[in-house]
Amino acid sequence: MPKRNTVIPVNTFSHGDDAGVSFDRFSSEALPGLDDWSQPERHDRHTCFLIESGNVQIDIDFKRYEINAPALIYMHPDQVHRIIGFANVICSAWAITNEKLQPEYLKKLEDILPASPIALIEDRFNLFTDAVSLGLKFSELKSTHVNSNLLTGHCNTLVALLISTYSESSPAGPQSGAELVTKNFRIILAAHFTHVKRPAQFAEKLHMSAAYLNECVKQVTGQPVTYHIQQRVVLEAKRLLVHSRQSVKEIATMLGYDDYAYFSRLFTKVASMSPVQFRHKNLD
Repeated sequence: MPKRNTVIPVNTFSHGDDAGVSFDRFSSEALPGLDDWSQPERHDRHTCFLIESGNVQIDIDFKRYEINAPALIYMHPDQVHRIIGFANVICSAWAITNEKLQPEYLKKLEDILPASPIALIEDRFNLFTDAVSLGLKFSELKSTHVNSNLLTGHCNTLVALLISTYSESSPAGPQSGAELVTKNFRIILAAHFTHVKRPAQFAEKLHMSAAYLNECVKQVTGQPVTYHIQQRVVLEAKRLLVHSRQSVKEIATMLGYDDYAYFSRLFTKVASMSPVQFRHKNLD
């Protein structure tokens, strides 16, 4: 059983002078043992992995994936993941913080969540390989303001290519008004779910009535605003229950609930088991 941390660790990518942008390439032969990689963690930035060869098994927010090369993985900073196993892997990676990411791309990345790993056809894989190789070369340049801008720009280009690849795998037509409202609601929800709980509060942030917000969200997703608020809160609670040693009461407080009993009832309603039961069930 993996040892749990007091809180979910965040990989800060603090090696070197990355200034919010990083490139790396590694193989399973050079990696430490699986025990060192199997601990759950988040990243402090948007992270993209190009699996060039081999096989990887990974858990991302309680979903297990078995990924065979060539493939692409995107992970949002909110997502908790852990490596289950790997064999004969060669992988390239690039990562970028919110501050360095173009705002347009940040919004588009939110749109593709939750993003499953996707297989790549040969032409697209070769395009990524060439682009990442160039990024790795840029990352080796002497650290100057100009070179930093060059690296940031190239990383944003790779993010745009990733967004394009995900969009092509699930093509969408023009968005309706309800879809745009729902998209903006999801962005606001991701940023404020720990301290904003009522639909009317989200509607106020979006400058519309609660009734209209609820109508749009329900039309697009089939579920009302309250459902999505509760699902987002419970997902974060699940992450903390399994991947940290915080008590249920501490988790409730962190997620904006001073009334522990109310939080426990909410979790039980959404997850069909109590927080304590969920923790025990998932600590294998």
